[in-house]
Amino acid sequence: MTAPAFGRRPPGYRLPAALRLGLVRLQVSDLGRSLAWYQEVLGFELLERTPGRALLGSADRVPLVELAELAGARPAPRRGRLGLYHFAILLPDRASLGRLVGHLAQIGAAAGSADHLVSEALYFTDPDGLGIEVYADRPRDTWSTRNGELVMATDPLDLEDLVRAAAGTLWTGLPPGTTVGHVHLHVGDLDAANRFYHEALGLDAVVFSYPGALFLSAGGYHHHLGLNTWAGPGAARPAPEDARLLEWTIELPAEDLDAAAASLAEAGHAPERAAGGATVTDPWGTAVRLVPSTRR
Repeated sequence: MTAPAFGRRPPGYRLPAALRLGLVRLQVSDLGRSLAWYQEVLGFELLERTPGRALLGSADRVPLVELAELAGARPAPRRGRLGLYHFAILLPDRASLGRLVGHLAQIGAAAGSADHLVSEALYFTDPDGLGIEVYADRPRDTWSTRNGELVMATDPLDLEDLVRAAAGTLWTGLPPGTTVGHVHLHVGDLDAANRFYHEALGLDAVVFSYPGALFLSAGGYHHHLGLNTWAGPGAARPAPEDARLLEWTIELPAEDLDAAAASLAEAGHAPERAAGGATVTDPWGTAVRLVPSTRR
């Protein structure tokens, strides 16, 4: 059994199913404090550290997050600011998420949680107030659709059942196969966001009736990108001195990188080309970098 077809294709260029998300770059106020939290609570591996910068990844040493220090950067407010809502780390299986639940209980760390029907998720706020989701997907053949869109929800998560899925094995950090699963952003207007990310960049719209939100993806995934207007009217962009998302990354085959850049340019959002990639900024100042795929 395969998952049913759903979603709306963009009117022009369409990003390929081979799309993957890459490095998320964050600005933090205290690198040592953030490193301790990301390693101890979430189990990231430190891959590289230089003055003011640290590269974090999983047990198979795939880079996932870069932390860049701006000493004394202002923390992110709970509400009311555009840009990052959360970035999401995708674990390879449900048992891994269950092991993380057990680990959190052992160290006394708090997390939010939700069952989204297509996935099960835990939610965190880092020391600078930046949002993080850690989740595991349900099999695609269990997803359902309604009126041409994917059905998602925010229901209570059965934490006890997740712990049982771990079968008594212990958390030892982010396991091999962990990836960046999606990014979720606060935006100022969903119609403008649809024009930029769906029509110009080329993501499919897969959930478009969720209150105040839009979810987009490539290759029939539940979402590589979430967009919402929950920050409220008049929400401000982050300032240069704020803890914030600096950039998120989409990895593409080289021919699709060029096609995506051309589609953006045709829509009036010409990317800046540098070092084999292309960077474009959305209407609310959030930068996304398109880079050639390096992983198979």
